[in-house]
Amino acid sequence: MKRTPFIRHSGKIAVLPVDNIDTDQIIPSREMKTVGRTGLADGLFAGWRYVSADDRTPNPDFVLNDPEHSDATILVAGENFGCGSSREHAVWALFEYGIRVIIARSFGDIFFNNCLRNGILPIRLSPEKTDRIMALTRDTTFVIDLPEQQLHFGDSAVRFDISAYGKRLLVEGLDPIDLTLKSFEQIRHFHREDETLRPWIYRAVH
Repeated sequence: MKRTPFIRHSGKIAVLPVDNIDTDQIIPSREMKTVGRTGLADGLFAGWRYVSADDRTPNPDFVLNDPEHSDATILVAGENFGCGSSREHAVWALFEYGIRVIIARSFGDIFFNNCLRNGILPIRLSPEKTDRIMALTRDTTFVIDLPEQQLHFGDSAVRFDISAYGKRLLVEGLDPIDLTLKSFEQIRHFHREDETLRPWIYRAVH
C-alpha cells in the first residue's frame, strides 16, 4: 500500500505518561469490527476516551478529548508502549486518528515494527529525554526530520536512531510488499536463470 513519504513532520504533542500501554488499550478487541485499515479511529483508546463505550460519551479527563490537544499528531508515552498482542489494528487506528509520530522510552517489538510498516514513526528516547519532552508546554511545536534523524523543539535538537530498513519504508512511503516489488525485474531475472539451471524445480508449476 503506497503511502505519503515521511520526510519532515511538524506537529504538537499529546502526553500519555503511562507505562505498559498495551494494544488492547490502544484498540479494544470489541472495536475491531473490520479487517481493513479504516473505520478504527473512533475506537482508539475507547476504554479511556469514553465514559461509556456504548453511547460514546467523552471522558473529559482524557488527554485526546482536551480541545487544546485536538490537533496533536505526536503521542508521547512511557515504557513498553504497544506491548501485548500483535494486532496491527492498533497502528491502523492511531494512523487513521492522525498520529504520525510516537515518542516513548521503549516499545513492544511487534508494535514498533508494525508502525514502520504502516506510516508511523516510532522514536525511542532515554527516560531523561522523554521526561523532558513530557514537561514541555502543549504549545511547543516539534519538527521531526527523518532523513537527518533529528527531533527539534524550541532551541533544542535530539538525535534518534532508526534502522536503515525502517527509515527507507517511511521515507519512500512503502510497505514491505512495495519494497519487494521494487526488485521485481531482478527477481524475475533470477527465476529465469534458475529455471535454466534447475528445470526440475519448476516442472510441477507448468
